[in-house]
Amino acid sequence: MDEMKNKNVKKIVLGIIATAIVIGIAVCFVIAYNNTKVLNNQTNTAVINNNTSNTEVTTSTNTSSSSSTSKSDSKNLNITAGGSYDLSGEYESITINTNNEVTLNLNGVTISNSNGPAINIEEAKTVTIVLSGTNKVTATTTEDLDGAIYSKADLVFEGTGTLEVKSNYDGIVSKDTLVIKNGTYTINSSDDGIRGKDSVEISAGNFTINAGGDGIKASNDEDTSLGYVTITGGTFNITAKSDGIQAITKATISGGTFNITSAEGIEATYVKIDDGTINISASDDGINGSQKSNIGTPTIEINGGKITIKMGQGDTDAIDVNGNLYINGGTVDITGNSPFDYDGEGKLNGGTVIVNGTEITSLTNQMMGGGMKGGMPGQMNQDGGMQMNGGKRGR
Repeated sequence: MDEMKNKNVKKIVLGIIATAIVIGIAVCFVIAYNNTKVLNNQTNTAVINNNTSNTEVTTSTNTSSSSSTSKSDSKNLNITAGGSYDLSGEYESITINTNNEVTLNLNGVTISNSNGPAINIEEAKTVTIVLSGTNKVTATTTEDLDGAIYSKADLVFEGTGTLEVKSNYDGIVSKDTLVIKNGTYTINSSDDGIRGKDSVEISAGNFTINAGGDGIKASNDEDTSLGYVTITGGTFNITAKSDGIQAITKATISGGTFNITSAEGIEATYVKIDDGTINISASDDGINGSQKSNIGTPTIEINGGKITIKMGQGDTDAIDVNGNLYINGGTVDITGNSPFDYDGEGKLNGGTVIVNGTEITSLTNQMMGGGMKGGMPGQMNQDGGMQMNGGKRGR
């Protein structure tokens, strides 16, 4: 009788255990399923504070089609996953290599690399750098990777923080499009300060640039739809040994305050100024329309703004264009020996033009400037339209 009772008790206990195991397995399956759903739909976000030494941070994102990892070995951060990264502290380098979009939220970051770019974007769809607080970037790099911040992808800057850049070559470089929407920048570079190959587009911000080459530059000379600089706002204090602002195709300014000290203030095949306060002190040409691309005859068009140009002594021109000059509005105040030098037609259609303290009602043509005169066949109309007749690209 006792033996039967013991057998029944054992059966009951075993049944309870079996039931518990089944329930446990079911719960684990549900949790795993839900976690998989979250991972497959999440946007990668990493918060990395690199103020401590010997810290390793690994962040993984798994999707239905890929698995990526970003890893920091205390001082060198390698990002191979798309997503948003909140960074603070000290680094030697940050490298990005992914086919997705990446956002770097910099807040109190110091990056110092003595052997390459401080931020090296090898591949990405688009990289957005959001500035908060005070951030510093210093790099000793090479001619191949010639920016303290160097990107082979489209690069966008946002935020209200500050960024200090020091470089033995260029400061900020994008081999595609470079867009700056806000922020405060202090750039000291042995060559160019800010350079985008396809374009540079700036809508706001405060910029102090000391450059051994050009201050702001777009360098694409292979595609006539690219190689342009567009500035709609911001405050710029530029000191450059070459050009303050240079575009291969078109430089358009429709707002902002500029104080430029350089050999040439603004240079492009087509320079168009619609608005803004522009102060230029130049030792060669103040504003130069030269044959840097084959989009048409070099042209300078001034429709508005307040432009003050002070020229150095010697063979210098305040406004020099190897083509046509149109002044339709605004105020242009020139101090110099040679106010205008144009090879095509020069028209004063409106606005106020002052030369050495005296207002003028027609344009004089000094024809004093040096350099290649004339241009390739083709015509750029006053309304910005192009009439092409062939010819070779000039630089």
